[in-house]
Amino acid sequence: MPSNQTPLGALPARFRRQRVLIVGCGDVGLRTAGQLGAPQSQRVRLMALTSSPDRVRLLRACGITPLQGNLDDPASIQRLAGIAHRVIHLAPPPTDRAGASERDPRSLVLVRALRLRTPPLALVYGSTTGVYGDCGGQRVDETRTVNPHTPRAQRRVDAENLMRFLGRSGVRVSVLRIPGIYAADREGGTPRERLLKGTPVLAAKDDVFTNHIHANDLARACVAALWRGKPQRVVNVTDDTDLKMGDYFDLAAGLFGLPKPPRLPRDQASSTLPLMLLSFMSESRRLDNTRMKQELRLKLQYPHVRDGLSPQGQLI
Repeated sequence: MPSNQTPLGALPARFRRQRVLIVGCGDVGLRTAGQLGAPQSQRVRLMALTSSPDRVRLLRACGITPLQGNLDDPASIQRLAGIAHRVIHLAPPPTDRAGASERDPRSLVLVRALRLRTPPLALVYGSTTGVYGDCGGQRVDETRTVNPHTPRAQRRVDAENLMRFLGRSGVRVSVLRIPGIYAADREGGTPRERLLKGTPVLAAKDDVFTNHIHANDLARACVAALWRGKPQRVVNVTDDTDLKMGDYFDLAAGLFGLPKPPRLPRDQASSTLPLMLLSFMSESRRLDNTRMKQELRLKLQYPHVRDGLSPQGQLI
C-alpha cells in the first residue's frame, strides 16, 4: 500500500501515475503542463497551485487539478505536504517595494510545506540569469559565481539556496537560470509594442549582450529537467542567439516591417529611460547552453530569435 515513505506504493512502474504540481502556473506553467499532458497523459496527473478563484475554470479546462492556496499565506500551503511526486516551482519572489528584503519568503513557505511530509522526488525551480550580474559581455557557464546587482536578483539567489537546502532531504533539485522569455502568443512576448512606441536602445559603443529563450523551449526544458535533470544541478536555459540588445531590436524591426529604434549614448539614456529598463541595459553577458543540450538532451525548436519572431517561425 502507498505510504508517506513509499508514496507510489508497490505497483509495477507501468501502473504508477506520477502527481506533478506546478507552483506559479502562468503562461510558462500552462505550456509546461501541455508538454507533460500530451505524450504522458497515462503516467501523469497534473495539479497547480492558484491563489485566484477566477483561474480555477481555466486550469480545469486544461486538464489540471486546481489547488487553491497562496504563498503569501503559509497556512493555506500546508496542504501541499506529500501531495506530489514532482514539483515545478515557477512562482516569482515578491516584487520590489518599500520594505522588501533580499529574501524570498514565498520559496521559504513552499520549502517548509514540502518538508512537512515525504518530500517530492524531484523539483525544478525557474530562476533568472540576472543572478550572474554584469559580466562585461563575457561567456558565462553555470560554474560562474553569482553576483546579483539588484534586489530582484538577490531574492532569486536566496530562492536557489532554499531549493538546495530542500535537496538535502533527498529531493533531486534542478535550478534553471532563465533569460528573457519571448513568444508571439505570449502577452508582451515580442518587441513589437516597444518598437511601435519608438523606445530608444543604446548606441553601439555602449550596448550590452542579451539572451533569450522561446517560451515553448523553456517549457520543454522544464519537462526535461523534471525527468532527466541531475541532482542539485544548475542549468542555463537559453537559445543560441549571440546578439547585443540594439541588434536584437533591429532584427525584430526588420521582421515586423517597423522602423528601427533610435540609438542613444548611455549618459543620455540614463536621464531618459525608466529605471527598470536601464537595469536590463546595465548587464552584459553571453550565456553558455552546453549543459542544457548535453545533460537535458534538449534540442531547441527555436535556436535563434529569428526562428521564433519571423512569421514562418511563429507557425511552427
